[in-house]
Amino acid sequence: MADAQLPPGWTLQQIRDVSGDQRAVPLDPNRAVKWVAFAGADEMLQPEIVLGFGSLCLVKPVHDDDWYMGSLYDDGSIDCWSAYDDLYEALRGL
Repeated sequence: MADAQLPPGWTLQQIRDVSGDQRAVPLDPNRAVKWVAFAGADEMLQPEIVLGFGSLCLVKPVHDDDWYMGSLYDDGSIDCWSAYDDLYEALRGL
């Protein structure tokens, strides 16, 4: 996945250390991502960075500084249900 990238200033090992999850990997952002925090108010997000942690993931959308946590499905789509102000906080929330 050539488009997979890490957040600026972070290494994969730092992400694994902070999250406590050695399965952490960058994923291709070309996928369907939906913000589903409120019933009936789903919003599609345009991902810039996607980090996978097994069946969980963190998404940083284009033009947004927040990080969204969600479920990664077998078809590659993501439903996000929680948001964090920064990556460190999101990684600790996994």
